[in-house]
Amino acid sequence: MNETTHGVDRNLTNYADAGFSRYLRRAFLASAGYDGGDLERPVIGVIDTSSDYNTCHRDMPQLVESVKRGVLEAGGLPMVFPTISLGEILLSPTAMLYRNLMAMETEEMIRAQPMDAVVLLGGCDKTLPAQLMASASVEVPAIHLVAGSMLTGDWRGERLGACTDCRRYWAQHRAGDLDEQAIVGVRQSLCPTSGTCMVMGTASTMACLAEVLGMMLPGAASPAAVTGARLRMGVATGRQAVALAVEGRTARDILTRAAFENALKVLAALSGSTNAVVHLLAIAGRAGVELSLDDFDAFAKQVPLLVDCKPAGVGYMEDFDKAGGVPVLLKALEGVLDLDVVGGNGKTLGQQLQTVEPPADWQTTIRTLDAPLGPAASLVVLKGSLAPDGAVLKKASSSPHLHKHRGPAVVFDGPDDAARVDDPALAITPEHVLVMRYAGPVAMGMPEAGSMPLPKYLAEQGVKDMVRISDGRMSGTAYGTVVLHVAPEAAVGGVLALVRDGDMIELDVEAGRVDLLVEEEELARRRAELVLPVLPKRGWRRLYGERVMQANYGADLDFMRDDG
Repeated sequence: MNETTHGVDRNLTNYADAGFSRYLRRAFLASAGYDGGDLERPVIGVIDTSSDYNTCHRDMPQLVESVKRGVLEAGGLPMVFPTISLGEILLSPTAMLYRNLMAMETEEMIRAQPMDAVVLLGGCDKTLPAQLMASASVEVPAIHLVAGSMLTGDWRGERLGACTDCRRYWAQHRAGDLDEQAIVGVRQSLCPTSGTCMVMGTASTMACLAEVLGMMLPGAASPAAVTGARLRMGVATGRQAVALAVEGRTARDILTRAAFENALKVLAALSGSTNAVVHLLAIAGRAGVELSLDDFDAFAKQVPLLVDCKPAGVGYMEDFDKAGGVPVLLKALEGVLDLDVVGGNGKTLGQQLQTVEPPADWQTTIRTLDAPLGPAASLVVLKGSLAPDGAVLKKASSSPHLHKHRGPAVVFDGPDDAARVDDPALAITPEHVLVMRYAGPVAMGMPEAGSMPLPKYLAEQGVKDMVRISDGRMSGTAYGTVVLHVAPEAAVGGVLALVRDGDMIELDVEAGRVDLLVEEEELARRRAELVLPVLPKRGWRRLYGERVMQANYGADLDFMRDDG
């Protein structure tokens, strides 16, 4: 690779003549209207992830223009380029299957094209984690900005938010409490604007954590997509990108162990998405920072729930934003955070918080450490014979009466097989444990299938929750007593692959355990008979299946991590 100086002379195309490469670049850039003065400016790449298949990013063109304006105001030259756009709802089997592909493509395009810094515009849902993985892997200064969340909808006088309320009303529909006309009315009211889910799902959680990590400007996580505040943040981000280009500070300078520890504490205070676990592990692995499931468990036990947002609370992202967003939450947590970490704006966290007021009395969305919304350990890491390498459960949105539960398994081999759950012949009772396997990274990229629906006939009887166990994920907007990310997964011969209908499974949330109560001799006999699924024959799915790591390592590709 041939690297030279800065701007358009970085990463020269290799014609075995550097002078000719520079000459040719200027010739073609002249055709786009750039003059010699333009080409002396710092070049700022701007990643545009708009797509008709990603409705969350519908207003991305406006955000791109605001970033460009900020870059130009600061004396830089913005150069916009596209990458893959991952919108969860319109991708099969899941956007998670393509997170690592997007991270790889983004990294390669940043590295291959001339730019002195890059602004990465994302939002839904796996987009931001993929971009953070990429920025941690390149030597180019990077700053992130999200599309922002939707505003809330309304149906029959009730505020609605995707997708926690999507799931709640769908469950009522399955239970027979909402007819077809009513569910259509709900459907038309759930997503009233562009933007990501307006609850504390994965998109909102990761936006908040990106800000905490220092990879977004203070206050950038929470303004809604359709607001002037979001566009003003775009301008400010563009200006900051030019400053980063001049200073030369990269993500590696920002993504320190201390920054991740702060992020884990904020994750606990948010009771954020369980998906943040697998994403943060992957980002840390790219940044060369040692992070494990044990860290999540330890820090979760230190910090109570402070933010009243669905699915763990009742509010929405616009409430969180009006209450002051991440800066005010960090002020509430000031006493337990490392204040010496330095963000992308060049200031320490302590310096940033000097001008931030603590949570105001007029709002109830952001609480204080001495008056929390809920106890610590809103996220729990589980281990045991069924999950030797770990699993996770979101305690804050689960059912306390199921935290200590023993019941017989009903096993489903993948999301498609879960259609059998409504079959009365299975005779499923509320005491059963629903096991969804072959939904892990190797099997199919970890779809959000772990929170599989309850049997329709039980829902009609008023059953709201059951213990569910999976090597897949669930949406950050979902809720229930669901054990997720079981590692090792079934597709690589994990114990989950050995479970049979009727086996007794014991969950003990307080003890941090999930166990299969089957004798070792019987398990050995079953393992000898086990036939693992065959990998796809070609393409990305083949490469992914061969090289993806397990969930407890962030489900990244093994050759993309920095273990040095």
